[in-house]
Amino acid sequence: MAEPSRRKRIWGWYFFDWASQPYHTLLVTFVFGPFFASVASEHFMTAGLAEEAADARAQGLWSMCLTVTGLIIGFGAPIIGALADTAGRRLPWIVAFSVMYVVGATGIWWTQPDGSNMLFALSCFGIGFIGAEYALIFVNSQLPSLAPKEEAGAVSGSGFAFGYVGGIVSLAIMLTLFFDDGGKTLLGADPALGLDPDAREGTRFVGPFTALWYAVFMIPYFLWVRDTGPSRKGRGVGDALRLLKKSIVALKHRVSLSVYLGSSMFYRDAVNGLYGFGGTYAVLVLNWSIISVAIFGIVGAISAAAFSWVGGRFDRAFGPKPVIIVAILGLMLVCFTVVGMDRAQFFGIPLEPGSALPDMVFFGCGALIGGLGGVLQASSRTLMVRHTDPAAPTESFGLYGLSGRATAFMAPALIGLVTTLSGSARIGVSPVILLFLIGLVLLRWVKAEGDSDTWSVTSN
Repeated sequence: MAEPSRRKRIWGWYFFDWASQPYHTLLVTFVFGPFFASVASEHFMTAGLAEEAADARAQGLWSMCLTVTGLIIGFGAPIIGALADTAGRRLPWIVAFSVMYVVGATGIWWTQPDGSNMLFALSCFGIGFIGAEYALIFVNSQLPSLAPKEEAGAVSGSGFAFGYVGGIVSLAIMLTLFFDDGGKTLLGADPALGLDPDAREGTRFVGPFTALWYAVFMIPYFLWVRDTGPSRKGRGVGDALRLLKKSIVALKHRVSLSVYLGSSMFYRDAVNGLYGFGGTYAVLVLNWSIISVAIFGIVGAISAAAFSWVGGRFDRAFGPKPVIIVAILGLMLVCFTVVGMDRAQFFGIPLEPGSALPDMVFFGCGALIGGLGGVLQASSRTLMVRHTDPAAPTESFGLYGLSGRATAFMAPALIGLVTTLSGSARIGVSPVILLFLIGLVLLRWVKAEGDSDTWSVTSN
């Protein structure tokens, strides 16, 4: 078989983003997350809780799930990355985690709309989410082999943009053919394939649909992307742990990388918090229907695709660090806005009953969350490339995965804690602002051009 061209390899790499994005778009943010929140809230109200208390309890349960999966992803990521680097191969790992993705997503089909098996549903979601995030670590580590440093920003941004387009298409298909809010799809028809709206089968089909989407659209990735990277450095867990220990010890000599990992740990956790709770906020605070949340998701995904592509060009022109700073500032402003309003007031100013202002403002916030969040993730990946030692790319991105997930419990846990203490799902989102601020302050000590002058520390 002929070796794929560089252009085909890049497009194959893009297809991972296209294939995997629906897990975040459909399951985390706009369909399953809000659906689970509504199911849990109804369950707790049936058990005797008042609506606001039931909403807070539902948000707390969702935050617990994101906290546990975040801990597993964060602390396993660098070990798995080191294992891949010692073996010198990445594709077998991507295949294994793809299986987890497909199995976990498929299991969401058995979520019961009466809330009788919520822990089972969350477990399936968690298995798939862990598979998606672990596979992403290996795919990200391939970026340095696809493009030179000067072009990495444009490639990364285009990949995220392409992925978000996949999210838009998958969400549109779900809304028009399957999603059964009030028994009908967005087009006013019964769910396709004879799915029973009374049992919420159209909505629950989001799990198998996401799994099938991934399985089909990963085919170009596996056809066109090849394992290219450092040769085998050892065998087994022992060699992998020694390699990981060596890199962690070397971090004391790599100040820019160390601070960047710390900075991104906070601001990426904040972004994941916004993604994980944006849809549930709309359901629990603004009382949106889930189909309204899904339309809101299309707006956010379109914005994310456009912003990511444009952000990639700004990244290429000015470097990733300035782009990251602007994105963080914009997202902090969005957070202040979201926390400052609900159906009855806007920053303390009472609103007329039925006012559309909160809905319009939150739609605008959603566009910015999607757009600036996409830019932030794409440019963060680029800045990590500038700090990645080519001798250990997967392990380097394993550390990056650790920084993004080691405290992934923090945003959900803080949101859950503040929600419980305040009894308000709206105020519960406020800790995200602090996480963004810490990440922004730490960026001051990160070198915009990376730290290639220190790579010899980890190579010797």
